[in-house]
Amino acid sequence: MRINPFRSRAFPGDARHWPGLFTATAAFFAYVYLPILILVALSFNENRTVTVWTGFSLDWYAMAFANRDIVSAATNSLIIASIASVTATALATLAALRMASKDRFFGKTGINAVFALPITVPEIVPAVATLMFFASLGLTFGLGTVIIGHIVFCIPFAYLPIRARLEGMDPKIGEAAADLYATPVQAFWRVTLPQLIPGILSGLVLAFIISLDDFVTTFFLGGAGSTTLPIYIFGLVRTGVTPEVNAISSLMLLLSLSLVSLSLFLGRDQNRKSGPG
Repeated sequence: MRINPFRSRAFPGDARHWPGLFTATAAFFAYVYLPILILVALSFNENRTVTVWTGFSLDWYAMAFANRDIVSAATNSLIIASIASVTATALATLAALRMASKDRFFGKTGINAVFALPITVPEIVPAVATLMFFASLGLTFGLGTVIIGHIVFCIPFAYLPIRARLEGMDPKIGEAAADLYATPVQAFWRVTLPQLIPGILSGLVLAFIISLDDFVTTFFLGGAGSTTLPIYIFGLVRTGVTPEVNAISSLMLLLSLSLVSLSLFLGRDQNRKSGPG
């Protein structure tokens, strides 16, 4: 029986064995996730006073579904997120395919950097700039302006996973398809696109969640009849946190986790189908 010497002792520079690292890591994850777990638990609180637990109840979820304002806000959020994520993903896919091509053109490096710029810039900056731009055009603020604003800032979030997927693909597969007399269109639909689907799904889900959760852009570009769940929750929190707010937040968390899990499942399934053999 051979003994792996690397398992019996740690390297001097191995950060995994630094004193106190485990405690610091546990404290970090507790700081991030413990408030979320408390929020979900208190959404089942029977008492209207959030901090006083008196018993288990689903009444706040029933009240949330029966509230017309909440249903209207949720409908707006889903409409905006669906249109914005699908449109942004389609545009990001076209951009990623063009940027990943071997063709050289002026400003390619700069354009690639511009796609990631909205992620690094504070969201309030493009929100205010878009507000001024729409105001100068005389547009009426409402659901349409919010959708346009969401499409713009969702493109980078959809672009990065798709571009990363393209860079990880073997270019020899496309060359092999060309050697088998496949046209560029046939090679794209039958070779490139099936391998690109996991990246497209990741970009779509990420863009959907970012749009669903957005507050700043929606706040500046929204108008009458365009209230979304984050805007509605903000209005409720200003008068005090209630179990109803916790219930709405828990439902949004459940939706986000479901979408991420679905994206991972479909991505792994697609990887198995498009893999060798």
